[in-house]
Amino acid sequence: MIAAGLLALPIAQTEPGGTRFVDTLFTAASAISVTGLITVDTPTHWTGFGEAVILGCMQLGGLGIMTTAAFLGLLVSRRLRLRSKLMTQAELHPSISLGDVKSVLRFAVLFTLIVEVATAAVLALRLHVAYGFGPGAATWHGAFHSVAAFNNAGFALYSDSAIGFATDPWISLPLALGGVLGGLGIPVVYELSRRSLRKGPRAWSLHTKMTLAGTAVLLFGGWLVLLVLEWGNPGTFGQYPWQDRFLPAFFQSAVLRTSGFNSIDVGQLNDDSLLVSMALMFIGGGSASTAGGIKVTTFFLLMMVIWAEIRGERDASAFRRRLPTPVVREALTVALVYLALIVAAVLLMQRFEPDIMLAPIMFEVVSAAATVGQSTGITYDLGDPSKWLIIVVMYGGRIGPVLFATSLAMSTRKRKRLFRYPETRPLVG
Repeated sequence: MIAAGLLALPIAQTEPGGTRFVDTLFTAASAISVTGLITVDTPTHWTGFGEAVILGCMQLGGLGIMTTAAFLGLLVSRRLRLRSKLMTQAELHPSISLGDVKSVLRFAVLFTLIVEVATAAVLALRLHVAYGFGPGAATWHGAFHSVAAFNNAGFALYSDSAIGFATDPWISLPLALGGVLGGLGIPVVYELSRRSLRKGPRAWSLHTKMTLAGTAVLLFGGWLVLLVLEWGNPGTFGQYPWQDRFLPAFFQSAVLRTSGFNSIDVGQLNDDSLLVSMALMFIGGGSASTAGGIKVTTFFLLMMVIWAEIRGERDASAFRRRLPTPVVREALTVALVYLALIVAAVLLMQRFEPDIMLAPIMFEVVSAAATVGQSTGITYDLGDPSKWLIIVVMYGGRIGPVLFATSLAMSTRKRKRLFRYPETRPLVG
């Protein structure tokens, strides 16, 4: 609400007529939830002040409001109270012990700043040297897009997002790398920093192994699948010479689960590519990361359960470790709740937008729920009921997993029955 109020100020807008409240709130919710969907064109509608408000919202939403507040309190008082530790622990990840919260908090802020500054420097230098941007404009554009990339927000200061840089590796690769690093999650990066890569995977936790392996499979698998499906499409990769099609495909695979930039016209994708894209967005990034979705570990944990059932094994396992039943139930709950949110939103939007086909509506809703921010181009044409619906979906997609993780971590009392019902096996399948 504060961000929406700031964006409603005349100093934040380039046009004197003002901006409707639903559009300022939509932009604020999209930035805070690090989604990137927009109902007004960012570079033409907002002034430098408005863009700065959006940048601040992306940073707060990505790093975490409680994490940011706790870090500021740490800077002032040089210590954290128990309440701050508990809330920061819940926001970063419940698996982090209270004793490590202080060091993890410092690492999270430091790692964020290092990646964002490095990405901004590369982008600014490239924009200044190759595209004729002045030093001030290049620095601002580099900083804005580095924050948007690492925090997986997807806002861009260009009306066509990153389409103008589709074949430029000095722009595409830093943006993709920033999104991937932000999508790994602080627990993974923190563990890798403590347990050096030289010790090998044996020293890593199961969560880190699953996140890294899952990210690699989805990144390169999505790259290959999209490249094959869109190779000859003149509206996407087919418009470039064959040797220039690999980079846009890699970029699209990287940002689909994370930052939400696009270097091709998403509205020109084939239907099968849209389906693959929705699957990648639904899975999302790593736990306790700036990415959305059900998370990589949740998806691959469920895949391990299916594989164990197919092989007739008693227990589901991964990397020679047995997966406990409560974790499987949590993963199944997260996936089904996300799916229910998406289905309900799609059904409602179909009623609100009868003139829009099902595929673009599904893509829009999945993008909002997974806080990705890609769109086939229908966001500008949505009516007010659909805009309010997308605001709720974006907010739920970002806050829902945090609330769920917090409830699991902070609950001290488990409901225990003094009896168990008789076991009966229903028919399955």
